Amino acid sequence: MKMKMGKDTLPEQMISMIICNHNMASDIEDLYGAAVDAAERIGKPFEIVFVDDGSTDQSYELLRSIADRDTRVRVLRMRSTFGEAASLDAGLEHSKGDQIVFISARVRVDLSSLPEFFVKFNDNIDLVVGWRHPRSDGIMNRTISWFFNRLAGRIAKIRLHDINSGIFIARREVLARLSYYGDLHNFIPVLAAQQGYSVAESRIAQKQGTFRHSKFPKEYVQRVLDIITVFFLSRYSKKPIHFLGFLGSLFIISGVGILVYMFFYRVLQFGPIAGRPLLLLGAMLLVIGIQMISIGLLGEMVIFTHAGDIEEYNIEEIIN
Repeated sequence: MKMKMGKDTLPEQMISMIICNHNMASDIEDLYGAAVDAAERIGKPFEIVFVDDGSTDQSYELLRSIADRDTRVRVLRMRSTFGEAASLDAGLEHSKGDQIVFISARVRVDLSSLPEFFVKFNDNIDLVVGWRHPRSDGIMNRTISWFFNRLAGRIAKIRLHDINSGIFIARREVLARLSYYGDLHNFIPVLAAQQGYSVAESRIAQKQGTFRHSKFPKEYVQRVLDIITVFFLSRYSKKPIHFLGFLGSLFIISGVGILVYMFFYRVLQFGPIAGRPLLLLGAMLLVIGIQMISIGLLGEMVIFTHAGDIEEYNIEEIIN
């Protein structure tokens, strides 16, 4: 029976390595060995928390065997597949270190470079995200990833080469301040930067192997929608009327302009306007604009109602 150490007995600078796994049984032993080797080279006390995200292969049996022989390993088994955001959240809940290393088994990176992350991490940096370079996955994946990172960087105004690399190091307090769900864990570096935390990146090589390919247009659309979600949540979640009201105003102005034009067009007897597409377009733009402003006002009412529960600031330091 393994001895469980209480939280008060653990060093403050302990490292918690949270590794998310889903049907990667063939890589479990190598991943465990590489994680232990990297953690020992860093030279700090550490624990490894494997989160098995509803695997249907032999992953859990292998992880349980590893945990039986290494007391530094803890294994969490999800009842179903909930995604990496949920795995990270569960790992944080059941880990004790102040320095969090998150690793997704799907990205197959060379963890021997992990100590280099801590060189930047210890230099007053709050989060260091991996930059897979060189990459070993297919050209389609690399092309989509390049476009994804450029678009996310433009919208979020942060320059990173590999935002969703699947590996990063962060202080626990940083992750505790962020809200992520669904696929928003891919944007944790962006969300951290939006909160004022310092973010850097460090190169890490990608191993050879079989990688999942994005084959369906639905996945590409979901990525773009996730970027829009991050943009909206990071800038307008506390003031939805600024976003929806601006767009609504543009629609209303356009709609009113078209309708005024059609009005004088008919009054001055340049021709009939009944059934003309331009008339319908003007009316539609006017209605959509009014609806968007109305939705923005409803959002403001919701924010106002829960304003006491919303913390809009993030204090870095208090002296005296």
